[in-house]
Amino acid sequence: MRRRSLEPISATNPVPHAPTAPIRVAIDVTPLVGPRTGVGHVTAAMVEHLAARPDVRLVAYAVSRTRPGTRDLALPAGTPLRVTGVPARALFDAWRWLGHPRIDRWTGPVDVVHGTNFVVPPTVAAALVTVHDMVFATAPDLVTPASRRYAGLLRAAVRRGATVQVFSDTVGDAVRARLGCPPERVVRIHPGIVETAAGDPERGRRRAGAATYVLAVGTVEPRKNYPRLVAAFDRVAATRPGLHLVIAGAPGWGDAALGDAIRAATHGDRVVRLGYVSDGDRRDLLAGAAALAYPSLDEGFGHPPLEAMRAGVPVVAAVAGALPEVLGDAAAFADPTSVPDLATTLAQVLDDPETADRLRRAGTAQVARYSWTATTDALVSTYRTLVLTR
Repeated sequence: MRRRSLEPISATNPVPHAPTAPIRVAIDVTPLVGPRTGVGHVTAAMVEHLAARPDVRLVAYAVSRTRPGTRDLALPAGTPLRVTGVPARALFDAWRWLGHPRIDRWTGPVDVVHGTNFVVPPTVAAALVTVHDMVFATAPDLVTPASRRYAGLLRAAVRRGATVQVFSDTVGDAVRARLGCPPERVVRIHPGIVETAAGDPERGRRRAGAATYVLAVGTVEPRKNYPRLVAAFDRVAATRPGLHLVIAGAPGWGDAALGDAIRAATHGDRVVRLGYVSDGDRRDLLAGAAALAYPSLDEGFGHPPLEAMRAGVPVVAAVAGALPEVLGDAAAFADPTSVPDLATTLAQVLDDPETADRLRRAGTAQVARYSWTATTDALVSTYRTLVLTR
């Protein structure tokens, strides 16, 4: 049967004649295994909101050799978990080159399989795969060899008929250009930003070990561009003796470059590396920060800047990837490859109260655009459309 094109999903364009029976969705919760990264936080929120829907019946699956406990994954009550019991690399190779084994072997019959992190398995059901960014194709030197393998896995999924969910038009354009995905099979659905209790600024300052600090959040890896941020901070810190730079992120690959940059900086003693921090600590650190710096060389969305905006913290962000699209006029933008531009922009936000106040007001309005309720509505509509148009 020839597949019809997907139409844009919105409140004014609902799925026609959607069935009333709950839709059965198998969803990948592998990103919930281990410490939560940005993808893990998005997946957790997605699962939580989908599980609360009466018109969705979820079954979670994890690609793991050993069985993680449902309590460890913090799955919603009543959500069954299926574990492949096969190492990810071996299973990914089989899925890419052989198109087997189908995930239905573990999940049982479902209507839709949703791969939440670049990989969707072969299945007899409709398939949706979330592509968070296209850095593995547009700037492969910024990612690990394991991440570069996503290109082949995604092309295989597209050939099998999978639809691709992206968080931004920037990523959608790259998916069409780099993966050969037909335009009608690329669906942009923004993630939401989780509404949480406000952090405590005093606790944040104690955790940072500084009264005044610029915060950077994210795994330490080349894409985050931390060495240039340290160099920019070094210029700004020269005339601001109380200012610190606090980096909250787990060590990743390319970690040595950040250490070298700190040692080379005149004011490297005022750069604080906290490593991985809990959700509560991150909220407190945001609440106490003078600004958030997000100088990433490429991003498919940008959760930390939006979390900072929700906390009322002005943001300095890179003119890179999807950040201008996602953050709009609510951030002060700088060229991430230019240390002087990063330093000048950071200094302006720190020194000009009018600029900082304008960014706070704009940030509050910008973050209001990203709601998990709207995201979940769009996802469920997309699931039903995929089933109806197969």
